[in-house]
Amino acid sequence: MPTNILMPALSPTMEKGNLAKWLKKEGDTIKSGDIIAEIETDKATMEVEAVDEGILAKIVVPEGTADVAVNEIIGVIAAEGEDVKAAAAPPKAAEAPKAAEAPKAEAAKAEAPKPAPAAAAPVTSAPSASSGERAFASPLARRLAKEAGLDLAKVQGSGPHGRIVEKDIEAAKAGGGAKAASVAAPATAASGPAAAAAPKPAAAPVASGMSDDAVRKLFEPGSYEEIPHDGMRKTIARRLTESKQTIPHFYLTVDCELDALLKLRGELNDAAPLIDGKPGYKLSVNDMVIKALALALRAVPDANVSFTETALLKHKHADVGVAVAIPNGLITPVIRDACHKGLSQISNEMKDLANRAKNRKLKPEEYQGGTSSVSNLGMFGTKDFTAIINPPHATIIAVGAGEQRAVVKNGALAIATVMSVTLSADHRAVDGALGAQLMQAFKGYIEKPLAMLV
Repeated sequence: MPTNILMPALSPTMEKGNLAKWLKKEGDTIKSGDIIAEIETDKATMEVEAVDEGILAKIVVPEGTADVAVNEIIGVIAAEGEDVKAAAAPPKAAEAPKAAEAPKAEAAKAEAPKPAPAAAAPVTSAPSASSGERAFASPLARRLAKEAGLDLAKVQGSGPHGRIVEKDIEAAKAGGGAKAASVAAPATAASGPAAAAAPKPAAAPVASGMSDDAVRKLFEPGSYEEIPHDGMRKTIARRLTESKQTIPHFYLTVDCELDALLKLRGELNDAAPLIDGKPGYKLSVNDMVIKALALALRAVPDANVSFTETALLKHKHADVGVAVAIPNGLITPVIRDACHKGLSQISNEMKDLANRAKNRKLKPEEYQGGTSSVSNLGMFGTKDFTAIINPPHATIIAVGAGEQRAVVKNGALAIATVMSVTLSADHRAVDGALGAQLMQAFKGYIEKPLAMLV
């Protein structure tokens, strides 16, 4: 019996992927464990292993196909001794019953009684929460509607069978995409050929409340290049919009003096052992920021949490995600248990993760999860900024450039290298005083970096 190769779910949140490349061709012999294809997700390119043996009888989805749904058949394997042509042929069993049922269906239509005149039909309204019936909405849509103070009875669902889904709530909040539950028109208006032609739905509004076409009309034709969103850009847009709209952010900024840290960094790099003629490590300021945040989370464990609807998840390890810019997007690989790793180990691990991230070769477990994260734009000269929390994290720090500034020491002006760092915190999980304690601990490790070596 032939075995179907299904589009794999390479992460818990994956719904679609791009079939980038077939590494086997039709007629090739396949052994269990062979790499047969490469799949592109919104974050990485993953290899697919065969779990069955046989001959690749048919490639159903050609390489280069985008947005292939999870569990869709992408190929067929014929078992040993099986007719390859028969295995590759599309199934026909389902067609016979349909053909046999067709005449019966036509006969049933002919015998069916004619519907009553339209004028006799009662006028009814769509079910709504306000009429005592439960609105037909997804759990996420209900939560978003509750947080936004929206009445589900006045939101028109666009999901299956009129189900209200997340995008309907976002459209309602944007002010242009939601409609009150429609009331059936009078019977006289419903009759006639015009009633059969349903109006074309308007394009979904973007966050600004303007449709795609309305935005395009603001610019002269030919004055712009239209670049379709890839999977990564769509995911970034969806996740960050959801984060900003559903998580109550608050912000705390501290200025950290870097002179002691820069001196220690230089001494540690000078002392790096040579391996094959090259230094065994080269520490960056960012490596030391990762370590300082991990130690601060360990020192203030109540801030090392994730929020869920039913409980706070208090983490036993400080797993720090680090935002890495890659072509057309960004990804956040995670340094696991960073508080217990040495600076050289963090440095080498971060370099490896960043290089593989830019080539989209990270495994899902290398960029999913984490308990907090770092976004560093200091290398671009940015003085300070605020970052958007990356769920399921409850915190993220935005690191600016180290620059020489005038400071007051012992009542006199002095020059110091200062770096501004801003914490974004989820107020549902981390209160103001707790966030301040976390930043106080972080500042302490940055300004007294020897404590990171103990």
